[in-house]
Amino acid sequence: MTVTTLNQALKRMGFNGKGTIGFSPHGFRATASTILNEMGYRPDVIERQLAHEEQNQVRASYNRAEYLEERQTMMQEWADLIDEITKGGNRENNPIEKAA
Repeated sequence: MTVTTLNQALKRMGFNGKGTIGFSPHGFRATASTILNEMGYRPDVIERQLAHEEQNQVRASYNRAEYLEERQTMMQEWADLIDEITKGGNRENNPIEKAA
């Protein structure tokens, strides 16, 4: 998926383009990272999901974990949160309200 595809999708949803808040794919990633941290997920798991490379070269050499089970759980909870928000639900301890 290209950045152009993501920008067009955000534009169709009213988040990007003239007269909008100017939300970008990178901004979405930053928001997701913030919320997932607020939800209590481990930074290593979040960073792996965002496909960020480890900056510490020694750590990068030794830790090649993919954290698949944790990432699957995390992304399911993320999807459930997005579903609830789009349906107008009010989730108890909403991490978006905490992060705002």
